[in-house]
Amino acid sequence: MTLTAVTTTGPATALAVPTQFRPELTPVGGSLTLSALVALLPLVTVFVTLGVLRWKAHWAGLTAVAVAVLVASLAFGMPVHLAALSATQGAAFGLFPIMWIVFTAILLYQVTVRSGRFEDLRATFHLISDDPRIQAIIIAFCFGGLLEALAGFGAPVAITGVMLMALGFSPLRAAAVVLLANTAPVAFGAVGTPIITAGTLTGIPYHEIGAYVGHQTPVLAAFVPLLLVLMAGGRRGVRETWPVAVVVGLTFAVAQWFAATYVSVELTDIIASLAGLAAAVLFLKAWRPRGRETALATMQVERERELATVGAPGSADVTPPADAHAVSADALAARSRDLTPGRITMALLPYLLVIVVFGVAKLVTPVKTWLVGTDVKVPWPGLSGEVLTLKGSPSAATTYTLPWLSSPGTMLLLCSLAVAAVYAVGMRGWAAEAWAVAHRMRWAFLTVASMLALAYVMNFSGQTIVIGTWIAGTGALFAYLSPTLGWIGTAVTGSDTSANALFATLQQSAAQTAGIDPTLLVASNTSGGVVGKMISPQNLTIAATSVGLLGREADILRRVLPWSVGLILAMCLLVGLQSTVLAWMLP
Repeated sequence: MTLTAVTTTGPATALAVPTQFRPELTPVGGSLTLSALVALLPLVTVFVTLGVLRWKAHWAGLTAVAVAVLVASLAFGMPVHLAALSATQGAAFGLFPIMWIVFTAILLYQVTVRSGRFEDLRATFHLISDDPRIQAIIIAFCFGGLLEALAGFGAPVAITGVMLMALGFSPLRAAAVVLLANTAPVAFGAVGTPIITAGTLTGIPYHEIGAYVGHQTPVLAAFVPLLLVLMAGGRRGVRETWPVAVVVGLTFAVAQWFAATYVSVELTDIIASLAGLAAAVLFLKAWRPRGRETALATMQVERERELATVGAPGSADVTPPADAHAVSADALAARSRDLTPGRITMALLPYLLVIVVFGVAKLVTPVKTWLVGTDVKVPWPGLSGEVLTLKGSPSAATTYTLPWLSSPGTMLLLCSLAVAAVYAVGMRGWAAEAWAVAHRMRWAFLTVASMLALAYVMNFSGQTIVIGTWIAGTGALFAYLSPTLGWIGTAVTGSDTSANALFATLQQSAAQTAGIDPTLLVASNTSGGVVGKMISPQNLTIAATSVGLLGREADILRRVLPWSVGLILAMCLLVGLQSTVLAWMLP
Protein backbone atom coordinates (compact mmCIF):
# COMPACT_ATOMS: atom_id res chain seq x y z
CA MET A 1 0.00 0.00 0.00
CA THR A 2 1.25 3.47 -0.83
CA LEU A 3 -0.14 6.70 0.52
CA THR A 4 0.69 9.92 -1.30
CA ALA A 5 1.06 12.73 1.21
CA VAL A 6 0.13 16.35 0.67
CA THR A 7 2.04 18.63 3.01
CA THR A 8 0.48 21.79 4.38
CA THR A 9 2.94 24.25 5.93
CA GLY A 10 1.78 26.71 8.56
CA PRO A 11 3.69 29.34 10.56
CA ALA A 12 5.04 26.80 13.04
CA THR A 13 4.21 23.27 11.94
CA ALA A 14 4.09 21.03 8.90
CA LEU A 15 1.23 18.57 8.74
CA ALA A 16 1.36 15.55 6.40
CA VAL A 17 -2.10 14.35 5.46
CA PRO A 18 -2.44 11.13 3.41
CA THR A 19 -4.89 11.74 0.58
CA GLN A 20 -4.47 8.94 -1.96
CA PHE A 21 -4.39 5.15 -1.84
CA ARG A 22 -2.36 2.98 -4.19
CA PRO A 23 -2.77 -0.80 -3.87
CA GLU A 24 0.16 -3.20 -3.78
CA LEU A 25 0.50 -6.85 -4.77
CA THR A 26 2.14 -8.02 -1.53
CA PRO A 27 0.62 -5.98 1.31
CA VAL A 28 0.49 -8.86 3.80
CA GLY A 29 3.94 -9.82 5.04
CA GLY A 30 5.49 -9.06 1.67
CA SER A 31 4.04 -12.36 0.39
CA LEU A 32 1.82 -12.66 -2.66
CA THR A 33 0.48 -16.04 -1.50
CA LEU A 34 -0.39 -14.81 1.98
CA SER A 35 -1.93 -11.63 0.54
CA ALA A 36 -4.08 -13.65 -1.87
CA LEU A 37 -5.30 -16.00 0.87
CA VAL A 38 -6.32 -13.03 3.00
CA ALA A 39 -7.98 -11.40 -0.04
CA LEU A 40 -10.09 -14.54 -0.50
CA LEU A 41 -11.76 -14.10 2.92
CA PRO A 42 -14.71 -12.00 1.64
CA LEU A 43 -15.46 -14.58 -1.07
CA VAL A 44 -15.17 -17.42 1.40
CA THR A 45 -17.59 -15.50 3.63
CA VAL A 46 -20.16 -15.33 0.82
CA PHE A 47 -20.02 -19.01 -0.05
CA VAL A 48 -19.92 -20.23 3.55
CA THR A 49 -22.81 -18.05 4.71
CA LEU A 50 -24.87 -18.88 1.63
CA GLY A 51 -23.92 -22.47 0.90
CA VAL A 52 -23.16 -23.84 4.36
CA LEU A 53 -24.94 -21.69 6.94
CA ARG A 54 -27.87 -21.04 4.56
CA TRP A 55 -28.22 -17.39 5.47
CA LYS A 56 -30.47 -15.17 3.45
CA ALA A 57 -28.55 -13.54 0.63
CA HIS A 58 -28.84 -9.96 1.89
CA TRP A 59 -27.34 -10.91 5.26
CA ALA A 60 -24.60 -12.89 3.52
CA GLY A 61 -23.86 -9.94 1.26
CA LEU A 62 -23.76 -7.36 4.04
CA THR A 63 -21.50 -9.60 6.13
CA ALA A 64 -19.14 -10.10 3.20
CA VAL A 65 -18.99 -6.33 2.65
CA ALA A 66 -18.01 -5.85 6.28
CA VAL A 67 -15.29 -8.50 5.94
CA ALA A 68 -14.03 -6.89 2.71
CA VAL A 69 -13.82 -3.46 4.38
CA LEU A 70 -11.89 -4.96 7.32
CA VAL A 71 -9.50 -6.77 4.98
CA ALA A 72 -9.05 -3.61 2.89
CA SER A 73 -8.25 -1.42 5.89
CA LEU A 74 -6.39 -3.80 8.22
CA ALA A 75 -4.50 -5.98 5.72
CA PHE A 76 -4.30 -3.89 2.54
CA GLY A 77 -3.84 -0.48 4.17
CA MET A 78 -6.76 1.24 2.50
CA PRO A 79 -8.19 4.12 4.56
CA VAL A 80 -11.52 3.11 6.04
CA HIS A 81 -13.36 6.07 4.55
CA LEU A 82 -12.17 5.16 1.04
CA ALA A 83 -13.22 1.54 1.54
CA ALA A 84 -16.65 2.70 2.72
CA LEU A 85 -17.00 5.09 -0.23
CA SER A 86 -16.03 2.25 -2.59
CA ALA A 87 -18.92 0.26 -1.13
CA THR A 88 -21.36 3.12 -1.72
CA GLN A 89 -20.38 3.43 -5.39
CA GLY A 90 -20.76 -0.32 -5.85
CA ALA A 91 -24.17 -0.24 -4.17
CA ALA A 92 -25.29 2.57 -6.47
CA PHE A 93 -24.21 0.58 -9.52
CA GLY A 94 -26.04 -2.45 -8.17
CA LEU A 95 -29.27 -0.49 -7.91
CA PHE A 96 -28.87 1.35 -11.20
CA PRO A 97 -28.49 0.01 -13.79
CA ILE A 98 -28.38 -3.64 -12.58
CA MET A 99 -31.56 -3.92 -10.48
CA TRP A 100 -33.28 -1.34 -12.67
CA ILE A 101 -33.01 -3.85 -15.52
CA VAL A 102 -34.35 -6.71 -13.41
CA PHE A 103 -37.19 -4.63 -11.99
CA THR A 104 -38.40 -3.48 -15.41
CA ALA A 105 -38.00 -6.97 -16.93
CA ILE A 106 -40.27 -8.46 -14.27
CA LEU A 107 -42.65 -5.51 -14.56
CA LEU A 108 -43.02 -6.14 -18.31
CA TYR A 109 -43.84 -9.76 -17.58
CA GLN A 110 -46.37 -8.88 -14.86
CA VAL A 111 -48.17 -6.50 -17.24
CA THR A 112 -48.67 -9.42 -19.64
CA VAL A 113 -49.98 -11.55 -16.78
CA ARG A 114 -52.42 -8.84 -15.66
CA SER A 115 -53.76 -8.54 -19.20
CA GLY A 116 -54.38 -12.30 -19.47
CA ARG A 117 -52.32 -12.48 -22.68
CA PHE A 118 -49.63 -14.57 -21.05
CA GLU A 119 -51.99 -17.54 -21.12
CA ASP A 120 -51.88 -17.30 -24.93
CA LEU A 121 -48.07 -17.14 -24.85
CA ARG A 122 -48.01 -20.36 -22.85
CA ALA A 123 -50.31 -21.91 -25.40
CA THR A 124 -48.07 -20.65 -28.22
CA PHE A 125 -45.03 -22.39 -26.78
CA HIS A 126 -47.27 -25.42 -26.32
CA LEU A 127 -47.81 -25.43 -30.09
CA ILE A 128 -44.05 -25.81 -30.64
CA SER A 129 -43.82 -28.54 -28.04
CA ASP A 130 -46.02 -29.66 -25.18
CA ASP A 131 -43.08 -31.35 -23.46
CA PRO A 132 -41.70 -29.31 -20.52
CA ARG A 133 -38.17 -30.59 -21.13
CA ILE A 134 -38.24 -29.22 -24.68
CA GLN A 135 -39.79 -25.98 -23.47
CA ALA A 136 -36.80 -25.58 -21.13
CA ILE A 137 -34.50 -25.64 -24.17
CA ILE A 138 -36.64 -23.30 -26.28
CA ILE A 139 -37.31 -20.71 -23.58
CA ALA A 140 -34.24 -20.80 -21.32
CA PHE A 141 -31.60 -21.53 -23.96
CA CYS A 142 -32.83 -20.13 -27.29
CA PHE A 143 -35.05 -17.25 -26.17
CA GLY A 144 -32.82 -16.54 -23.17
CA GLY A 145 -29.82 -16.44 -25.50
CA LEU A 146 -31.56 -13.85 -27.63
CA LEU A 147 -32.30 -11.71 -24.59
CA GLU A 148 -28.68 -12.07 -23.46
CA ALA A 149 -27.52 -10.96 -26.90
CA LEU A 150 -29.57 -7.79 -26.72
CA ALA A 151 -29.73 -6.86 -23.05
CA GLY A 152 -27.67 -9.01 -20.70
CA PHE A 153 -27.12 -7.87 -17.10
CA GLY A 154 -29.64 -10.32 -15.60
CA ALA A 155 -32.56 -9.61 -17.92
CA PRO A 156 -32.57 -13.14 -19.50
CA VAL A 157 -32.64 -14.82 -16.09
CA ALA A 158 -35.41 -12.55 -14.83
CA ILE A 159 -37.67 -12.97 -17.85
CA THR A 160 -37.16 -16.66 -18.63
CA GLY A 161 -37.37 -17.60 -14.96
CA VAL A 162 -40.89 -16.30 -14.59
CA MET A 163 -41.81 -17.81 -17.97
CA LEU A 164 -40.77 -21.31 -16.88
CA MET A 165 -42.61 -20.85 -13.60
CA ALA A 166 -45.76 -19.92 -15.51
CA LEU A 167 -45.36 -23.03 -17.66
CA GLY A 168 -45.54 -25.23 -14.58
CA PHE A 169 -41.93 -25.69 -13.45
CA SER A 170 -41.25 -25.77 -9.74
CA PRO A 171 -39.58 -22.57 -8.52
CA LEU A 172 -36.25 -24.16 -7.60
CA ARG A 173 -35.95 -26.12 -10.83
CA ALA A 174 -36.93 -23.07 -12.93
CA ALA A 175 -34.23 -20.98 -11.26
CA ALA A 176 -31.56 -23.64 -11.73
CA VAL A 177 -32.48 -24.24 -15.38
CA VAL A 178 -32.33 -20.57 -16.39
CA LEU A 179 -29.01 -20.07 -14.58
CA LEU A 180 -27.48 -23.05 -16.36
CA ALA A 181 -28.88 -21.89 -19.70
CA ASN A 182 -27.42 -18.42 -19.20
CA THR A 183 -23.85 -19.59 -19.85
CA ALA A 184 -22.70 -19.99 -23.46
CA PRO A 185 -24.40 -16.79 -24.73
CA VAL A 186 -22.81 -14.62 -22.01
CA ALA A 187 -19.46 -14.12 -23.78
CA PHE A 188 -21.18 -12.29 -26.65
CA GLY A 189 -23.92 -10.79 -24.48
CA ALA A 190 -25.14 -7.19 -24.58
CA VAL A 191 -24.07 -6.98 -28.24
CA GLY A 192 -20.53 -8.22 -27.56
CA THR A 193 -19.76 -5.86 -24.67
CA PRO A 194 -17.46 -8.25 -22.71
CA ILE A 195 -15.27 -8.90 -25.75
CA ILE A 196 -15.23 -5.27 -26.88
CA THR A 197 -14.15 -4.30 -23.34
CA ALA A 198 -11.28 -6.80 -23.42
CA GLY A 199 -10.14 -5.48 -26.78
CA THR A 200 -10.23 -1.87 -25.62
CA LEU A 201 -8.12 -2.63 -22.54
CA THR A 202 -5.52 -4.88 -24.18
CA GLY A 203 -5.19 -3.23 -27.58
CA ILE A 204 -5.87 -6.57 -29.27
CA PRO A 205 -8.52 -6.14 -32.01
CA TYR A 206 -11.74 -7.24 -30.40
CA HIS A 207 -12.84 -9.20 -33.46
CA GLU A 208 -9.71 -11.37 -33.03
CA ILE A 209 -10.57 -12.00 -29.37
CA GLY A 210 -14.13 -12.78 -30.44
CA ALA A 211 -12.91 -15.31 -33.01
CA TYR A 212 -10.88 -17.10 -30.31
CA VAL A 213 -13.87 -17.09 -27.95
CA GLY A 214 -15.86 -18.45 -30.88
CA HIS A 215 -13.58 -21.49 -30.83
CA GLN A 216 -14.12 -22.08 -27.09
CA THR A 217 -17.69 -21.36 -25.95
CA PRO A 218 -19.34 -23.28 -28.84
CA VAL A 219 -17.82 -26.46 -27.38
CA LEU A 220 -19.72 -25.64 -24.19
CA ALA A 221 -22.86 -24.55 -26.03
CA ALA A 222 -23.13 -27.86 -27.87
CA PHE A 223 -23.72 -29.66 -24.57
CA VAL A 224 -25.80 -27.12 -22.64
CA PRO A 225 -29.21 -28.25 -24.03
CA LEU A 226 -28.38 -31.82 -22.99
CA LEU A 227 -27.47 -30.59 -19.52
CA LEU A 228 -30.72 -28.63 -19.37
CA VAL A 229 -32.69 -31.75 -20.21
CA LEU A 230 -30.77 -33.66 -17.55
CA MET A 231 -31.60 -30.96 -15.01
CA ALA A 232 -35.23 -30.69 -16.10
CA GLY A 233 -36.01 -34.39 -16.54
CA GLY A 234 -33.17 -36.46 -15.11
CA ARG A 235 -31.47 -39.33 -16.94
CA ARG A 236 -34.78 -40.54 -18.24
CA GLY A 237 -35.35 -37.13 -19.79
CA VAL A 238 -32.00 -37.35 -21.58
CA ARG A 239 -32.82 -40.79 -22.99
CA GLU A 240 -36.18 -39.58 -24.28
CA THR A 241 -35.27 -36.12 -25.64
CA TRP A 242 -31.58 -36.23 -26.57
CA PRO A 243 -32.12 -35.92 -30.37
CA VAL A 244 -33.62 -32.43 -30.21
CA ALA A 245 -31.15 -31.37 -27.51
CA VAL A 246 -28.25 -32.44 -29.72
CA VAL A 247 -29.72 -30.73 -32.80
CA VAL A 248 -30.30 -27.43 -31.00
CA GLY A 249 -26.94 -27.52 -29.22
CA LEU A 250 -24.95 -28.28 -32.34
CA THR A 251 -26.86 -25.73 -34.42
CA PHE A 252 -26.29 -23.01 -31.84
CA ALA A 253 -22.61 -23.98 -31.51
CA VAL A 254 -21.92 -24.00 -35.25
CA ALA A 255 -23.78 -20.70 -35.75
CA GLN A 256 -21.90 -19.11 -32.84
CA TRP A 257 -18.55 -20.34 -34.21
CA PHE A 258 -19.33 -19.13 -37.73
CA ALA A 259 -20.68 -15.72 -36.70
CA ALA A 260 -17.83 -15.02 -34.26
CA THR A 261 -15.22 -16.02 -36.83
CA TYR A 262 -16.60 -14.61 -40.05
CA VAL A 263 -19.51 -12.22 -39.37
CA SER A 264 -19.60 -9.97 -36.30
CA VAL A 265 -18.99 -10.17 -32.57
CA GLU A 266 -21.98 -7.90 -32.01
CA LEU A 267 -24.37 -10.18 -33.94
CA THR A 268 -23.00 -13.56 -32.83
CA ASP A 269 -25.55 -14.46 -30.16
CA ILE A 270 -28.47 -13.08 -32.17
CA ILE A 271 -27.57 -15.33 -35.10
CA ALA A 272 -26.86 -18.36 -32.90
CA SER A 273 -30.07 -18.03 -30.84
CA LEU A 274 -32.32 -17.60 -33.86
CA ALA A 275 -30.58 -20.52 -35.59
CA GLY A 276 -31.08 -22.74 -32.56
CA LEU A 277 -34.75 -21.78 -32.28
CA ALA A 278 -35.35 -22.42 -35.98
CA ALA A 279 -33.64 -25.80 -35.73
CA ALA A 280 -35.89 -26.75 -32.80
CA VAL A 281 -39.09 -25.73 -34.62
CA LEU A 282 -38.14 -27.59 -37.82
CA PHE A 283 -36.90 -30.72 -36.07
CA LEU A 284 -40.00 -30.96 -33.88
CA LYS A 285 -42.19 -31.01 -36.98
CA ALA A 286 -40.74 -34.43 -37.82
CA TRP A 287 -39.99 -35.85 -34.36
CA ARG A 288 -41.70 -35.99 -30.97
CA PRO A 289 -40.15 -37.08 -27.67
CA ARG A 290 -41.47 -39.91 -25.53
CA GLY A 291 -42.41 -39.66 -21.86
CA ARG A 292 -44.24 -36.36 -21.91
CA GLU A 293 -47.03 -37.48 -19.57
CA THR A 294 -44.61 -38.84 -16.99
CA ALA A 295 -42.53 -35.66 -17.14
CA LEU A 296 -45.62 -33.48 -16.64
CA ALA A 297 -46.81 -35.56 -13.70
CA THR A 298 -43.39 -35.51 -12.05
CA MET A 299 -43.11 -31.76 -12.55
CA GLN A 300 -46.55 -31.17 -11.05
CA VAL A 301 -45.75 -33.25 -7.96
CA GLU A 302 -42.44 -31.45 -7.45
CA ARG A 303 -44.07 -28.05 -7.87
CA GLU A 304 -46.79 -28.81 -5.33
CA ARG A 305 -44.23 -30.14 -2.87
CA GLU A 306 -42.08 -27.01 -3.17
CA LEU A 307 -44.95 -24.57 -2.90
CA ALA A 308 -46.27 -26.48 0.11
CA THR A 309 -43.12 -25.51 2.02
CA VAL A 310 -44.01 -21.81 1.81
CA GLY A 311 -44.71 -20.60 5.30
CA ALA A 312 -43.69 -23.88 6.92
CA PRO A 313 -41.65 -23.65 10.16
CA GLY A 314 -38.03 -22.98 9.31
CA SER A 315 -38.72 -22.17 5.69
CA ALA A 316 -37.53 -19.01 3.97
CA ASP A 317 -39.78 -16.01 3.56
CA VAL A 318 -40.87 -17.03 0.09
CA THR A 319 -43.25 -14.93 -1.99
CA PRO A 320 -44.43 -16.84 -5.06
CA PRO A 321 -45.28 -14.82 -8.18
CA ALA A 322 -48.89 -13.78 -8.51
CA ASP A 323 -49.43 -16.27 -11.33
CA ALA A 324 -47.81 -19.21 -9.57
CA HIS A 325 -50.76 -21.50 -10.36
CA ALA A 326 -50.15 -24.14 -12.99
CA VAL A 327 -52.54 -24.83 -15.84
CA SER A 328 -53.37 -28.44 -16.58
CA ALA A 329 -51.92 -29.96 -19.74
CA ASP A 330 -55.41 -30.61 -21.11
CA ALA A 331 -56.49 -26.99 -20.57
CA LEU A 332 -53.30 -25.73 -22.19
CA ALA A 333 -53.78 -28.06 -25.17
CA ALA A 334 -57.37 -26.88 -25.61
CA ARG A 335 -56.29 -23.25 -25.49
CA SER A 336 -53.52 -23.85 -28.05
CA ARG A 337 -56.07 -25.36 -30.48
CA ASP A 338 -58.15 -22.17 -30.25
CA LEU A 339 -55.25 -19.86 -31.05
CA THR A 340 -55.45 -17.68 -34.15
CA PRO A 341 -52.55 -15.92 -35.90
CA GLY A 342 -53.75 -12.65 -34.42
CA ARG A 343 -53.79 -13.98 -30.86
CA ILE A 344 -50.34 -15.52 -31.31
CA THR A 345 -48.97 -12.20 -32.57
CA MET A 346 -50.50 -10.35 -29.63
CA ALA A 347 -49.10 -12.92 -27.21
CA LEU A 348 -45.61 -12.53 -28.68
CA LEU A 349 -45.90 -8.74 -28.90
CA PRO A 350 -44.01 -7.85 -25.69
CA TYR A 351 -40.97 -9.91 -26.62
CA LEU A 352 -41.05 -8.97 -30.29
CA LEU A 353 -41.14 -5.36 -29.13
CA VAL A 354 -38.14 -5.99 -26.85
CA ILE A 355 -36.18 -7.48 -29.76
CA VAL A 356 -37.02 -4.56 -32.05
CA VAL A 357 -36.27 -1.87 -29.45
CA PHE A 358 -32.98 -3.44 -28.37
CA GLY A 359 -32.03 -4.20 -31.94
CA VAL A 360 -32.46 -0.56 -32.95
CA ALA A 361 -30.76 0.75 -29.81
CA LYS A 362 -27.75 -1.55 -30.04
CA LEU A 363 -27.28 -2.12 -33.77
CA VAL A 364 -28.28 1.17 -35.43
CA THR A 365 -25.12 3.22 -34.95
CA PRO A 366 -26.65 6.75 -34.92
CA VAL A 367 -29.25 5.70 -32.35
CA LYS A 368 -26.66 3.86 -30.26
CA THR A 369 -24.31 6.86 -30.34
CA TRP A 370 -27.09 9.26 -29.35
CA LEU A 371 -28.23 7.07 -26.46
CA VAL A 372 -24.72 6.64 -25.09
CA GLY A 373 -24.27 10.39 -25.39
CA THR A 374 -27.04 10.90 -22.84
CA ASP A 375 -25.12 8.99 -20.15
CA VAL A 376 -24.19 11.13 -17.16
CA LYS A 377 -20.63 10.74 -15.79
CA VAL A 378 -20.36 11.37 -12.05
CA PRO A 379 -16.91 11.41 -10.38
CA TRP A 380 -17.77 9.67 -7.11
CA PRO A 381 -17.55 12.25 -4.29
CA GLY A 382 -14.60 11.67 -1.98
CA LEU A 383 -13.37 8.74 -4.06
CA SER A 384 -12.56 10.05 -7.53
CA GLY A 385 -8.88 10.92 -7.76
CA GLU A 386 -8.15 9.37 -4.36
CA VAL A 387 -7.88 5.74 -5.49
CA LEU A 388 -4.97 4.88 -7.77
CA THR A 389 -4.20 1.83 -9.88
CA LEU A 390 -1.20 -0.44 -9.39
CA LYS A 391 0.71 1.78 -11.84
CA GLY A 392 -0.04 4.89 -9.80
CA SER A 393 -2.53 6.56 -12.15
CA PRO A 394 -5.98 7.68 -10.94
CA SER A 395 -8.52 4.88 -11.33
CA ALA A 396 -11.07 5.62 -14.04
CA ALA A 397 -13.48 3.22 -12.32
CA THR A 398 -14.20 5.81 -9.61
CA THR A 399 -16.37 7.66 -12.12
CA TYR A 400 -19.95 6.43 -11.89
CA THR A 401 -21.90 6.31 -15.16
CA LEU A 402 -25.65 6.96 -14.96
CA PRO A 403 -27.16 5.45 -18.14
CA TRP A 404 -30.58 6.90 -17.48
CA LEU A 405 -31.74 6.56 -21.08
CA SER A 406 -29.37 4.04 -22.68
CA SER A 407 -29.88 1.45 -19.93
CA PRO A 408 -31.68 -1.75 -21.00
CA GLY A 409 -33.90 -1.15 -17.97
CA THR A 410 -35.21 2.13 -19.38
CA MET A 411 -35.92 0.44 -22.70
CA LEU A 412 -37.79 -2.34 -20.90
CA LEU A 413 -39.75 0.31 -18.97
CA LEU A 414 -40.83 1.94 -22.22
CA CYS A 415 -41.78 -1.47 -23.60
CA SER A 416 -43.90 -2.18 -20.52
CA LEU A 417 -45.74 1.13 -20.94
CA ALA A 418 -46.37 0.42 -24.62
CA VAL A 419 -47.59 -3.11 -23.87
CA ALA A 420 -49.85 -1.81 -21.09
CA ALA A 421 -51.43 0.57 -23.59
CA VAL A 422 -51.89 -2.05 -26.31
CA TYR A 423 -53.22 -4.62 -23.84
CA ALA A 424 -55.61 -2.05 -22.32
CA VAL A 425 -54.13 -2.53 -18.86
CA GLY A 426 -54.12 1.24 -18.31
CA MET A 427 -51.79 3.43 -16.27
CA ARG A 428 -53.53 2.53 -13.03
CA GLY A 429 -53.02 -1.17 -13.66
CA TRP A 430 -49.42 -0.58 -14.75
CA ALA A 431 -48.71 1.46 -11.61
CA ALA A 432 -50.27 -1.22 -9.40
CA GLU A 433 -48.01 -3.85 -10.92
CA ALA A 434 -44.95 -1.58 -10.59
CA TRP A 435 -45.65 -1.09 -6.88
CA ALA A 436 -46.24 -4.81 -6.33
CA VAL A 437 -43.00 -5.77 -8.09
CA ALA A 438 -40.99 -3.14 -6.19
CA HIS A 439 -42.38 -4.38 -2.87
CA ARG A 440 -41.63 -8.01 -3.73
CA MET A 441 -38.09 -7.11 -4.76
CA ARG A 442 -37.19 -4.97 -1.74
CA TRP A 443 -34.77 -7.53 -0.29
CA ALA A 444 -33.35 -8.26 -3.74
CA PHE A 445 -32.44 -4.59 -4.08
CA LEU A 446 -30.50 -4.80 -0.82
CA THR A 447 -28.82 -8.06 -1.79
CA VAL A 448 -27.54 -6.93 -5.18
CA ALA A 449 -26.48 -3.56 -3.80
CA SER A 450 -24.42 -5.34 -1.14
CA MET A 451 -22.86 -7.75 -3.65
CA LEU A 452 -21.75 -4.93 -5.93
CA ALA A 453 -20.50 -3.05 -2.89
CA LEU A 454 -18.39 -6.11 -2.10
CA ALA A 455 -17.01 -6.21 -5.65
CA TYR A 456 -16.04 -2.54 -5.61
CA VAL A 457 -14.29 -2.74 -2.24
CA MET A 458 -12.33 -5.78 -3.40
CA ASN A 459 -11.45 -4.12 -6.70
CA PHE A 460 -10.39 -0.70 -5.41
CA SER A 461 -8.43 -2.08 -2.44
CA GLY A 462 -6.48 -4.45 -4.70
CA GLN A 463 -7.89 -7.70 -3.31
CA THR A 464 -9.19 -8.93 -6.66
CA ILE A 465 -6.03 -8.16 -8.61
CA VAL A 466 -3.88 -9.83 -5.93
CA ILE A 467 -5.93 -13.03 -6.26
CA GLY A 468 -5.56 -12.88 -10.03
CA THR A 469 -1.82 -12.24 -9.93
CA TRP A 470 -1.34 -15.11 -7.51
CA ILE A 471 -3.11 -17.53 -9.86
CA ALA A 472 -1.18 -16.10 -12.81
CA GLY A 473 2.17 -16.95 -11.19
CA THR A 474 2.07 -20.58 -12.30
CA GLY A 475 4.06 -20.12 -15.54
CA ALA A 476 3.21 -22.39 -18.46
CA LEU A 477 0.60 -24.13 -16.29
CA PHE A 478 -1.29 -20.86 -16.28
CA ALA A 479 -2.86 -21.72 -19.63
CA TYR A 480 -4.83 -24.43 -17.79
CA LEU A 481 -5.78 -22.05 -14.97
CA SER A 482 -6.44 -18.81 -16.86
CA PRO A 483 -10.21 -19.41 -17.28
CA THR A 484 -10.55 -19.51 -13.49
CA LEU A 485 -9.76 -15.79 -13.34
CA GLY A 486 -12.76 -15.02 -15.52
CA TRP A 487 -14.79 -17.49 -13.47
CA ILE A 488 -13.86 -15.81 -10.18
CA GLY A 489 -14.25 -12.31 -11.60
CA THR A 490 -17.73 -13.01 -12.94
CA ALA A 491 -18.74 -14.83 -9.76
CA VAL A 492 -17.75 -11.78 -7.71
CA THR A 493 -19.14 -9.04 -9.95
CA GLY A 494 -21.97 -10.86 -11.76
CA SER A 495 -20.66 -9.57 -15.08
CA ASP A 496 -18.34 -11.06 -17.69
CA THR A 497 -17.65 -7.49 -18.80
CA SER A 498 -16.44 -6.59 -15.30
CA ALA A 499 -14.33 -9.75 -15.16
CA ASN A 500 -12.59 -8.67 -18.37
CA ALA A 501 -12.13 -5.16 -16.98
CA LEU A 502 -10.37 -6.71 -13.99
CA PHE A 503 -8.22 -9.38 -15.58
CA ALA A 504 -7.85 -8.88 -19.36
CA THR A 505 -4.57 -6.97 -19.14
CA LEU A 506 -3.30 -9.35 -16.46
CA GLN A 507 -4.01 -12.29 -18.78
CA GLN A 508 -2.17 -10.51 -21.57
CA SER A 509 0.95 -9.78 -19.52
CA ALA A 510 1.01 -13.25 -17.94
CA ALA A 511 0.79 -14.83 -21.39
CA GLN A 512 3.69 -12.74 -22.69
CA THR A 513 5.80 -13.70 -19.66
CA ALA A 514 5.01 -17.42 -20.07
CA GLY A 515 5.42 -17.42 -23.87
CA ILE A 516 1.73 -18.19 -24.52
CA ASP A 517 -0.48 -16.58 -27.16
CA PRO A 518 -1.91 -13.48 -25.40
CA THR A 519 -5.12 -13.52 -27.45
CA LEU A 520 -5.80 -17.07 -26.29
CA LEU A 521 -5.63 -16.18 -22.61
CA VAL A 522 -7.57 -12.94 -22.96
CA ALA A 523 -10.28 -14.95 -24.74
CA SER A 524 -10.12 -17.62 -22.03
CA ASN A 525 -10.92 -14.97 -19.43
CA THR A 526 -14.19 -14.28 -21.24
CA SER A 527 -14.93 -17.97 -21.79
CA GLY A 528 -14.25 -18.83 -18.16
CA GLY A 529 -16.54 -16.06 -17.03
CA VAL A 530 -19.57 -17.51 -18.76
CA VAL A 531 -19.79 -20.39 -16.27
CA GLY A 532 -19.10 -18.17 -13.27
CA LYS A 533 -22.25 -16.16 -13.83
CA MET A 534 -24.57 -18.90 -12.56
CA ILE A 535 -22.96 -18.83 -9.08
CA SER A 536 -22.74 -15.05 -8.81
CA PRO A 537 -24.71 -13.95 -5.71
CA GLN A 538 -26.12 -11.14 -7.84
CA ASN A 539 -27.50 -13.56 -10.43
CA LEU A 540 -28.68 -15.98 -7.76
CA THR A 541 -30.77 -13.20 -6.26
CA ILE A 542 -32.17 -12.22 -9.65
CA ALA A 543 -33.19 -15.83 -10.28
CA ALA A 544 -34.63 -16.21 -6.79
CA THR A 545 -36.64 -13.00 -7.15
CA SER A 546 -38.03 -13.95 -10.55
CA VAL A 547 -39.46 -17.28 -9.32
CA GLY A 548 -40.52 -16.13 -5.86
CA LEU A 549 -37.73 -17.80 -3.87
CA LEU A 550 -36.11 -14.72 -2.36
CA GLY A 551 -34.34 -15.95 0.76
CA ARG A 552 -33.50 -19.36 -0.71
CA GLU A 553 -30.47 -18.33 -2.75
CA ALA A 554 -28.46 -20.90 -0.80
CA ASP A 555 -30.69 -23.70 -2.11
CA ILE A 556 -30.25 -22.47 -5.68
CA LEU A 557 -26.48 -22.18 -5.19
CA ARG A 558 -26.22 -25.79 -4.03
CA ARG A 559 -28.24 -26.85 -7.08
CA VAL A 560 -26.01 -25.07 -9.65
CA LEU A 561 -22.56 -25.04 -8.02
CA PRO A 562 -21.58 -28.57 -9.15
CA TRP A 563 -22.49 -27.66 -12.74
CA SER A 564 -20.42 -24.50 -12.60
CA VAL A 565 -17.39 -26.31 -11.16
CA GLY A 566 -17.64 -29.11 -13.72
CA LEU A 567 -17.94 -26.69 -16.64
CA ILE A 568 -15.01 -24.50 -15.53
CA LEU A 569 -12.83 -27.59 -15.23
CA ALA A 570 -13.80 -28.56 -18.76
CA MET A 571 -13.04 -25.04 -20.01
CA CYS A 572 -9.65 -25.05 -18.24
CA LEU A 573 -8.77 -28.34 -19.93
CA LEU A 574 -9.87 -27.05 -23.34
CA VAL A 575 -7.86 -23.82 -23.11
CA GLY A 576 -4.80 -25.63 -21.77
CA LEU A 577 -4.88 -28.07 -24.67
CA GLN A 578 -5.47 -25.23 -27.13
CA SER A 579 -2.18 -23.74 -25.98
CA THR A 580 -0.40 -26.96 -27.02
CA VAL A 581 -1.78 -30.00 -28.85
CA LEU A 582 -5.10 -28.42 -29.89
CA ALA A 583 -3.59 -25.23 -31.28
CA TRP A 584 -5.05 -26.22 -34.65
CA MET A 585 -8.51 -25.38 -33.28
CA LEU A 586 -7.68 -21.68 -33.05
CA PRO A 587 -8.34 -19.22 -35.89
